[in-house]
Amino acid sequence: MPKHPGLSEPWNLRTSTLRPTIADLYANPPLNQPLTISGWIRTRRSTKAVSFAEITDGSTLRSLQVVLPHDKIPRDRIETDLHTGASLTVTGQLIPTPDRPQPFELQAESYTLHGHANPNTYPLQKKAHSLEFLREISHLRVRTRTFQAVFRIRHGVSIAIHQFFHERGFIYVHTPILTPSDCEGAGQLFQVITTEDSDPHAFFGRPAYLTVSGQLEAEILAMGLGRVYTFGPTFRAEPSHTPRHLAEFWMIEPEMAFFDLNDTMDLAEDLLKNLIRYLLRHHTEELTFLTERYDPDLLARLESTKESAFLRISYTEAIDILQKSGREFTYPPIWGTDLQAEHERYLVETYAQRPVIVYNYPRDIKAFYMRQNDDGKTVASFDVLFPGIGEIIGGSQREERLDRLESEMQRRGMNLAAYQAYLDTRRFGTVPHSGFGLGLERFLLFATGLTNVRDVIPFFRAAGQMA
Repeated sequence: MPKHPGLSEPWNLRTSTLRPTIADLYANPPLNQPLTISGWIRTRRSTKAVSFAEITDGSTLRSLQVVLPHDKIPRDRIETDLHTGASLTVTGQLIPTPDRPQPFELQAESYTLHGHANPNTYPLQKKAHSLEFLREISHLRVRTRTFQAVFRIRHGVSIAIHQFFHERGFIYVHTPILTPSDCEGAGQLFQVITTEDSDPHAFFGRPAYLTVSGQLEAEILAMGLGRVYTFGPTFRAEPSHTPRHLAEFWMIEPEMAFFDLNDTMDLAEDLLKNLIRYLLRHHTEELTFLTERYDPDLLARLESTKESAFLRISYTEAIDILQKSGREFTYPPIWGTDLQAEHERYLVETYAQRPVIVYNYPRDIKAFYMRQNDDGKTVASFDVLFPGIGEIIGGSQREERLDRLESEMQRRGMNLAAYQAYLDTRRFGTVPHSGFGLGLERFLLFATGLTNVRDVIPFFRAAGQMA
């Protein structure tokens, strides 16, 4: 009997009190029995004696063929009611069809129409639509198989993330969306004000912002819970129009007491491989569809990645590799400057031909909280680089030494008074600790083969756009 991912007991259509879905029918078909099923019409055609409607309900990419005999349901009623996009509930009997492409079909006795869809105005008709067009109607694009596949994969990845951390003894914590400070020190924040008063001090008595990361609060919680992770929305006020940036996106951020840099790189690699394995086990239908429709190398790339040992090189080694590559880069690779997307993709796709972890970046291009290395020039940080994506995870060992942390914050001109709670974790029982952030949408680009982050989040918010 089939087992739904994440459920402890097998799903049994015959004993369930829930109304069956089309996925349930394919898993455990109640053949030659009365059945009621609901969904939306994908296509409908009529002959002299019968009409055929292909319906879908979002539970699977597969549809159910419904046969509507005209001697039971008048053709003129069917052709008035049942157009692409209309919703209905059908009652009938599931009949096996061994001589046809589908294993069964529903012989309808009756139907109830829930919602019309005018064929002259409903924008999703039989022809294929571009992803660009579908972004313009994001409220309807979930009716397509593409976005049903993408959002089912997004759900699967989310389930797998929680399972991964739960099985390893992590505590799921909820960090604030409203914050008084900038985690990164970059200043690209959305400020929060009330509609009644435009004074940013009015409500809280101090300026408030939408969070760019839950890291600082997660670090605080790790100092008592040991291993924690947060998984929620974050916000960046970057005026970027690239297909890799959103103003609102989701981040997975674990923080671990007593972990050093190597422990954390191991955890990051293990997490990414675990998520890929989960998708290959539980979402073959969706991955196969996306491979056939959008990226012919998708399945092979996922299989290869889950088996690869990620290459680990220092930032200094990476710069040396790039400088000796003979490649003409738009941005010359110079020690002390950040790696650009073209550099990251060369390292992954040409040099290593597998994921790469670059560690020990220059101190001046990384955040204030990263642990300073003994060379005085670099910090114990790392980025995980993926083919086609570039950076997918960024993390570090955190600076646990109070004097070093305060000195770095002062060097950067930061207001230490705003970070007293954070600094207290170094005053009272400080420990070595580490963490990282995984951008969910970046990972989903890799997992789906799509190329624009606006296509892997249900409702996108980006500079100049709010779907």
